[in-house]
Amino acid sequence: MALLQQLSSFHQFKKPKLCCPLTPLKNQIFTYFIKSREHLSSFQVSSSLGYSNQHNYTQKLVQEFDPNIPIEEAVTPPSSWYTDTSFYTHELNQVFFKGWQVVGYTEQIKEPSQYFTGRLGSIEYVVCRDDGGKIYAFHNVCRHHATLLASGSGKSSCFVCPYHGWTYGLDGALLKATRITGIKNFKVNEMGLVPMRVAVWGPFILLNFENGALSEQESDFDLVGNEWLGSSSQILADGGVDSSLSFLCRREYTIECNWKVFCDNYLDGGYHVPYAHKDLASGLTLDSYSTTILEKVSIQRCETGSAEKDDQEFDRLGSKALYAFVYPNFMINRYGPWMDTNLVLPQGPRKCLVIFDYFLDASLKGDERFIAQSLQDSETVQIEDIKLCEAVQRGLESPAYRTGRYAPQVEKAMHHFHSLLYENLHN
Repeated sequence: MALLQQLSSFHQFKKPKLCCPLTPLKNQIFTYFIKSREHLSSFQVSSSLGYSNQHNYTQKLVQEFDPNIPIEEAVTPPSSWYTDTSFYTHELNQVFFKGWQVVGYTEQIKEPSQYFTGRLGSIEYVVCRDDGGKIYAFHNVCRHHATLLASGSGKSSCFVCPYHGWTYGLDGALLKATRITGIKNFKVNEMGLVPMRVAVWGPFILLNFENGALSEQESDFDLVGNEWLGSSSQILADGGVDSSLSFLCRREYTIECNWKVFCDNYLDGGYHVPYAHKDLASGLTLDSYSTTILEKVSIQRCETGSAEKDDQEFDRLGSKALYAFVYPNFMINRYGPWMDTNLVLPQGPRKCLVIFDYFLDASLKGDERFIAQSLQDSETVQIEDIKLCEAVQRGLESPAYRTGRYAPQVEKAMHHFHSLLYENLHN
């Protein structure tokens, strides 16, 4: 009781250092009447079927793709994989809430007391570095009445709930609970923030939403790298995917398409490049395009050409480009003095958020002209891809389309992606 009385008293409770304030269907009817009945909106299905029947429904959609059929004979997953609300929910549970997920980069919490927040599906999280340099991750939810504790990013010595003032240390411990005099059976050590497993590989911060905090034994760099990347871990490190580059900037794009549409576009082995990205194509030797398939990673490589440019000194791509897709939703692009990453976050069956982070060789961080030209070139490619992806989504929702085919020579990585999805979704 002595501890409880101390906890509920402001003047007796030791205050932490100054805390920075933390900013806090129309029913869908039968729209796919020309398609098979499996394409009926899951909004309708979930309203009339129990959990068991809904599970059977989603499994039926999963079974419409067969990963065992050779790519030369295979058809792509059905359009319902990209449009169905019930299927989307199943994906979140089976794909995103299991295994390691990239959520940020180390420079976001380079200094003690820095933090950043994020959301994946319904999960709100906060990642921080304490005064001793240790990295923590927690569900970003106050244990009192579920208010989000922090928003955005910043620097603070503690997390203060904007609702009722409950205060938590950067290690997740409850430091102060306001006005709880008279409460019974209150166990302070059980009311801290709910932890998540967090790890670092190279410049990237990873979370695992499955269970609890990462043990000291698990925190080994190689162990996490092997679990996340498999045998590609060393390949990527040798290819310049490391912490040697300096973070430059971030850009975000909200795209009206299913998250897999963006991934499919990335994984077509350069198929669309000469048609949709003519300026980019002029700098790539597309005949040299190659794809390597590993456990949960596919790596596309391409030599760059010496295209005629007005400014021969401008060389953004260098001599080789490496494009690595890390299942399920993370892309690493390494070329010349640059690295940029694409993190695709599902926002619903027909919407995704793509976060681009740009990294650059430190020797060029002062070259404003080079940086501006490079970012403009990248922006041009992104706008072109957004138009493609949104057009694909609209086509997927058309009754004229149900499944497609693969181009075997260039779309091996896409087929691999779909096969990995099937493994996660089939249970």
